[in-house]
Amino acid sequence: MFCRESLSSLQTLSVAKSLSSLFPKQSALTSLISAGRRNKLPRPNLRRRCKVTASRSNIEQEGNIVKEPIKKIKVKGYITAQEEFLEGITWLRPLDEIADIRGRSLLVELISAQTDQRITVEDYAQRVWAEAPDEKYECEFEMPEDFGPVGAIKVQNQYHRQLFLKGMELELPGGSVTFTCESWVAPKSVDPTKRIFFSNKSYLPSETPEPLKKYRKEELETLQGKNREQVGEFTKFERIYDYDVYNDVGDPDNDPELARPVIGGLAHPYPRRCKTGRKPCETDPSSEQRYGGEFYVPRDEEFSTAKATSFKGKAVLAAIPSIFLQIESVLLDPQSPFPHFKAIQNLFEEGIQLPKNAGLLPLLPRIIKALGEAQDDILQFEAPVLINRDRFSWLRDDEFARQTLAGLNPYSIQLVEALKSKRLFVLDYHDLLLPYVNKVRELDNTTLYASRTLFFLSDDSTLRPVAIELTCPPNINKPQWKQVFTPGYDATSRWLWKLAKTHAVSHDAGYHQLISHWLRTHCCTEPYIIAANRQLSVMHPIYRLLHPHFRYTMEINSRARQSLVNGGGIIETCFWPGKYSLELSSAVYDKLWRFDMEGLPADLIRRGLAEEDETAEHGLRLRIPDYPFANDGLILWDAIKEWVTDYVKHYYPDEGLITSDEELQGWWSEVRNIGHGDKKDEPWWPVLKTQDDLIGVVTTIAWVASGHHAAVNFGQYGYGGYFPNRPTTTRIRMPVEEPTDEELKEFYESPEKVMLKTYPSQKQATLVMVTLDLLSTHSPDEEYIGEQPESSWANDPVIYAAFKKFKGRLEYLEGVIDERNVNITLKNRAGAGVVKYELLKPLSDHGVTGMGVPYSISI
Repeated sequence: MFCRESLSSLQTLSVAKSLSSLFPKQSALTSLISAGRRNKLPRPNLRRRCKVTASRSNIEQEGNIVKEPIKKIKVKGYITAQEEFLEGITWLRPLDEIADIRGRSLLVELISAQTDQRITVEDYAQRVWAEAPDEKYECEFEMPEDFGPVGAIKVQNQYHRQLFLKGMELELPGGSVTFTCESWVAPKSVDPTKRIFFSNKSYLPSETPEPLKKYRKEELETLQGKNREQVGEFTKFERIYDYDVYNDVGDPDNDPELARPVIGGLAHPYPRRCKTGRKPCETDPSSEQRYGGEFYVPRDEEFSTAKATSFKGKAVLAAIPSIFLQIESVLLDPQSPFPHFKAIQNLFEEGIQLPKNAGLLPLLPRIIKALGEAQDDILQFEAPVLINRDRFSWLRDDEFARQTLAGLNPYSIQLVEALKSKRLFVLDYHDLLLPYVNKVRELDNTTLYASRTLFFLSDDSTLRPVAIELTCPPNINKPQWKQVFTPGYDATSRWLWKLAKTHAVSHDAGYHQLISHWLRTHCCTEPYIIAANRQLSVMHPIYRLLHPHFRYTMEINSRARQSLVNGGGIIETCFWPGKYSLELSSAVYDKLWRFDMEGLPADLIRRGLAEEDETAEHGLRLRIPDYPFANDGLILWDAIKEWVTDYVKHYYPDEGLITSDEELQGWWSEVRNIGHGDKKDEPWWPVLKTQDDLIGVVTTIAWVASGHHAAVNFGQYGYGGYFPNRPTTTRIRMPVEEPTDEELKEFYESPEKVMLKTYPSQKQATLVMVTLDLLSTHSPDEEYIGEQPESSWANDPVIYAAFKKFKGRLEYLEGVIDERNVNITLKNRAGAGVVKYELLKPLSDHGVTGMGVPYSISI
């Protein structure tokens, strides 16, 4: 920690001059500065550094010009920031220390919200205090008395490195004004323009103070890229938000086998992703190069310093290719199956030896165990909650059925509509998978069927699987093969049933990862974020309402394009669709995705799991009363909707304000016509005319980013960490599909061996387990829904009161979930060895907990 001491300006300049002359001797300079950090820093005379340029009416008296005196008041400002901690830039620190000692760390200008006076009021802010990770800066302005309320500030970074500006508080005679910045500011050597930041007071476009309107417009034009002069790949400091298709998941220049079709457009409809401006591939101009480094996203979309420091997910995703190689290197035959089930259990009890120099311990401390300096490290997985509670639950039919309602993918089960009894439900992957079966079967080391799994609803609200249909369509060499499997009572039929379940669960696991998770949350949310930053000013109340639900999503999506959904990445390597993964995702988007069905009530009704009933709680009557995802989710949905309703009606008391809001209309138009432009002509798109229209749109987006994503993400390791429960691929056919004599003999003599061969290989399983552990992890500084208000919400008493009510409803939900999980009449979430359903519990500790609903899709 350091503070200012009483040295004169002359002494300060002398010290700075001396340090400058010593700069070639960097070690000496660093020593001087290090010593200075332990003490208070000098500060030059503020009056000499403060600048006021005014143009006032002059008074002529007898040929002489007499200037009207300007009455001024002193105004202090306090800035909180964080510096960038990156290897390779430490040599810049001595240069920046000189700026600190000279008192010229940041240049700050005040902007009036009252009159467009030609007055410049600015001062250099100096760093006066630091205690990691925060730094404090202080400035003092001599402001004209009639300057009026300060509506914005402009900041220029005088350092040689970028700075994360958290906020500024300005002490005015009428009270303090807060500016929440939460933004990276590039050094003036990179970007000489001054960054504009508005106060925490929200304004609709029509209500914006006149002097601020031009700044509001200019900032949006900057984010749209209209002021860009250079060409080529975007640089992070430019902060440009624009759209592109998914033409960067393949890598044909590196390997022809990694060529992939463009996803997005008429052939393969898809939402748009963030444009990067990279060059086209030489071998395929329709694709974009994947040359080294990180994919561009605007700098403010990246993890904050605090999150990046505490959360290793970013580093692990970047290092996944090397993790692949390290794990593969220690397996005798990476493509071989596990020899027996004990070998699978050993992953949790004994682990796998890794080379000491693998370098994975800092990245995966939860599952890498260091044995000692002279010994190798051990990759030893934490036992997932599923097998901790009941090691054999994954084998049982009741657990298989329970997980369709309270497991990792509660979004696929649907009612068989044609039956009056409404007792039959189905996981139907037949029509979606059928066109891909023969394609996938041409790939190495994998197979595929189209499947349907039928369940019967019992009186106690539990489901019982009754039949699985597996289909292989005809090709030029053979006719269609189809067979229905049932639980059976003899040994052979029971083993065939277990193998059929393995295929069916594998289909559900792939659908969950590519559709319920990646497509419906990560992928479909990105266009909302791009459009919001291009069309909604940061002063716009709807931007400020949605912004918490957008944090870090573009960053994590760019990481997914690099390591997860890319050609040869984890999804293609370890899940059954292989290189057709994004094509399949596109086909589902084309056939099934529609915005008006993404809200929870509409989704439940579409799948036949609920019907509207005004007399029932939440206005819906569930077909399956004990449906944990729906039971908890509807409470969360109602809480979000009530909060959004209070917020929207506060800022839009009149419907005319919605139709006349050009920023709001521009945002929604861009979402429909560009971000989701492949579906722009669909008749189901909501139109923003009324308060209810806007409430519905915002509630749906907030739900998808929070509740929906949490429900399908944070249980991944708990349910998939023991991969026999949710195998991500199947590698051999059912033993009764055109078997050879040898295959039949192996099945009858060693059915367990056949099952192990059906599962993912040792390499695939291990890599998936590492990935699911990462994706299920909450960072220590996770931002959970309703936990803390945004600064702009706390600034308005009406909005803050509505937020407190929202927070109270979420606390109520926590209690309800706890009560439900000990009620043994609710058999889908309570009972002997049953995993509690806590995925929609709003708060969580950090780590892999199987609970917690963050505001946004941040992993």
